[in-house]
Amino acid sequence: MPIKKPPRRKVTPSRPASPKKSPRRNTHKGHGRQGGNRRPNTSSRRAAHARGRKSAKKPANIKLGKETMRIIPLGGFEEVGRNMMVIEYGNDQLIVDVGLTFSNEETPGIDFVIPNVEYLKKSKKKLHGVLLTHGHYDHMGALPFVMRDLGNPDVWATPLTRDMIKRRHDEFPHAPKLTVHTIEKDNVKAFQLGPFTIEWFHVNHNIPDSVGFVIRTPLGRIVTTGDFKFDYRPIGDIPADLQRIGEIGSRGVLALLSDSTAAERPGHSLSESVIADNLEKIIRDAPGRVIIATFASLIGRHQQIYQIAEKYGRRVSPSGFSMKTNFEIAQRLKLINVPKNILLPASQIERNDPQKTIVLCTGAQGEPNAALFRIANKEHKHVSIRPDDTVIFSSSVIPGNERSVQNVKDQLLKQGAHVFHYRMVDVHTGGHAQAEDLKLMINLIKPKFLIPIHGQHSMLREHANIGELMGMPQEHTAVAYNGAVIEFDQNNIVVRDENIPANPVYVDGLGVGDVREVVMRDRITLAEDGMFVIVAKVDRKTGKVVGEPDIISRGFIYLRENGHLVAQARKKVQEVVEQSAKAKPIDDKHIRKNIQEELGNFFMEKTQRRPMILPMIIEV
Repeated sequence: MPIKKPPRRKVTPSRPASPKKSPRRNTHKGHGRQGGNRRPNTSSRRAAHARGRKSAKKPANIKLGKETMRIIPLGGFEEVGRNMMVIEYGNDQLIVDVGLTFSNEETPGIDFVIPNVEYLKKSKKKLHGVLLTHGHYDHMGALPFVMRDLGNPDVWATPLTRDMIKRRHDEFPHAPKLTVHTIEKDNVKAFQLGPFTIEWFHVNHNIPDSVGFVIRTPLGRIVTTGDFKFDYRPIGDIPADLQRIGEIGSRGVLALLSDSTAAERPGHSLSESVIADNLEKIIRDAPGRVIIATFASLIGRHQQIYQIAEKYGRRVSPSGFSMKTNFEIAQRLKLINVPKNILLPASQIERNDPQKTIVLCTGAQGEPNAALFRIANKEHKHVSIRPDDTVIFSSSVIPGNERSVQNVKDQLLKQGAHVFHYRMVDVHTGGHAQAEDLKLMINLIKPKFLIPIHGQHSMLREHANIGELMGMPQEHTAVAYNGAVIEFDQNNIVVRDENIPANPVYVDGLGVGDVREVVMRDRITLAEDGMFVIVAKVDRKTGKVVGEPDIISRGFIYLRENGHLVAQARKKVQEVVEQSAKAKPIDDKHIRKNIQEELGNFFMEKTQRRPMILPMIIEV
């Protein structure tokens, strides 16, 4: 049943929408990306949001007491991934999660995108530690890149998360050595970090050892759920402790910070047991070998597959570096139980009876270096697709990966494989609470204030709507954005814009933060409109062009088939140079700027594209 949206709130407005896109203009200085009908790049959208915030009306005049709590999201708000929050009381700070996101079509050539920690670097306040909710990269993957800037504070994590971050940290020998304290889920003894008293509670997610935190402050309790769902029949885990969550709520909670990623989906999250039943049917009826691609961190899903394999007399071969790494960690911590003689070495896959074989691999998102990608493109050392193979994509498609996933599916189908994915049958369930689960969490915690976290703006907004449907006053919900300050006391809550740096930081190879937005804009321009290079020789005495300018085009036009356009471009360059070189001495910078502007306008008029224009002036 669709949720009826309440009227727009007035007291705690979220980030205003960015201005409407303007039509393409035919005047533009330099070689930067033109606005127009194309999708704007990441940096231009951020600039539009910033302009929108500055011009937005201030929230209603809410007076807070002298003592307040401040929640500052540095990532994870109005985006999926890169989760990081700062909790402040007076001069004391606490961090919850330090995550990253991977490259997408808007960040070509980038390895990771991490939070901006400039605010924490410059802050005079005392940082008491980092709390990690679980072991997914979007919640802990940025630790090696930011810990030195943060002063290398102590970290608290559950055993699986602890071992995963330590294993990941080994890949960064120059990062400072971590001090990690273990949180045992069965031992709920609280510990103190400055004015904050920390407790935790078990939640279900699609990775074991996931927890939410209860943070007792001088003003009241704050509860952050982390990523969660309620699964009453999980595989390789126990159900969330509803009794303990309810007990926490009975003690009084000032603010609930709750996962919003699946807020727009009605109903309850699907149980892993349902997925197990569907996987078993496919594996049981498969005529030959079964290849299952899923996330390397889905330990519970891996456990299902090992159990099904044992039932039907199949052996399992894990494939993919992260798959093997997580398997070793989970097995050591006894989070996964592998029956005896069930593992199949990769070298024996082709020789083993196909009807007795399962390959469990990475690559369900179409990642170029993952095992399934190499299998589909006939590059895997030990696996070649056969006509009776069954391939299962046991994951949903992360937004932005649709094309790469489809390409992998097509390659597998061309080679005769039978392909199953989540749109055909329930072979995957997400790890995030849907609408009815979010209602249950609100009912159990009974918070005074609701702060939706983790997700795009529409997800955060829908979660706030759910809170209002559950009887929470509009003025007690706060929809925020990265870099905002959510400030509240025991009576009121408000979202403030204090210009805290929260723009993404790019990791490219060994460089962290050295790829700026202007570089990213140039990469996008090169990818979408190409490059046009002009080399012109200019007589320094007369200011005339000597001979014809040399032209190089990459990714813009094919020179041999566009002779007329090239001839016009050469003529345009000659005119611009000779007009600009009248003043003596010749100013190369001024000439290059004019060429960029005039040629940019010319190409926009003729082709409706604006390549990156690189003029070179050689005085002779």
